[in-house]
Amino acid sequence: MQATKKSPTKVLPVEVGRPIRLDEQVLGIEREGGRIVVVPRRPDRPPERIDGHTIGLWRMEGDAPHAGEVHPDGDELLVLLSGRMSVRLELPGGDRHVEMGPGDALVVPKGVWHLISRVEPGLMINVTPGPNGDHRPLPDNR
Repeated sequence: MQATKKSPTKVLPVEVGRPIRLDEQVLGIEREGGRIVVVPRRPDRPPERIDGHTIGLWRMEGDAPHAGEVHPDGDELLVLLSGRMSVRLELPGGDRHVEMGPGDALVVPKGVWHLISRVEPGLMINVTPGPNGDHRPLPDNR
């Protein structure tokens, strides 16, 4: 699969002086100018990609809605707040499986295919580069 560039149909300004619930909204930091915006969230899918980084809080109650993903624009940061996750990194020398527990952070290097699997339900913050990226669809027999 080839990385695809996507841009949100509409980003929204952040309301000054109002707390933002990352479990309900995804934030973006635009590369050009560094403006912070609200990025549309899509049910059971990653948020729209922007030219910059998206920041979200994910309730990991099931497995990923894809069979792996890649971010060619930069490193991705994963921070696990609660629960347990397993991350498979497809590195040139072979796959590496990383177990994450509460308080762990993991950097997924630019261009590395990876898959996050839930071991125990939990909360994860991701800081994901864009606008390009790709994912592998789930097999039809799932």
